[in-house]
Amino acid sequence: MELTLTTPAMLFPAISLLFLSYNGRFLTLSTLIRNLHSEYKKKADADIMGQMRNLSTRLKLIRWMQWLGLLAFVGSAGTMLLLYLNQRFLAHALFGASQVLLISSLCVSLWEIHISINALRILIKDVM
Repeated sequence: MELTLTTPAMLFPAISLLFLSYNGRFLTLSTLIRNLHSEYKKKADADIMGQMRNLSTRLKLIRWMQWLGLLAFVGSAGTMLLLYLNQRFLAHALFGASQVLLISSLCVSLWEIHISINALRILIKDVM
């Protein structure tokens, strides 16, 4: 496989958009947690505690998504540096590792989405 400087460079916009998505999820969860915390201070409720546990798990997953995505981004930049320094074998190895990290980040994202959907299903059951 021919690995050129443009190959890892093409991932930069995709990873940037991924981080926007992850940041949006984080900001939404932050707002939800602040609102639930305020409600819990007014009236301690077991349902709110359950929701807070769910949100805490999701925050941990988002942290992992961001870390893995960041490491993939650094790996892509490092690949470009290694290609520039004509270190082809190391560049291929680092690019492969960065792809594994990016895929891992996406898998954790899928897990977080699954947890979010299950939480919403519980709320919908109360109404239906």
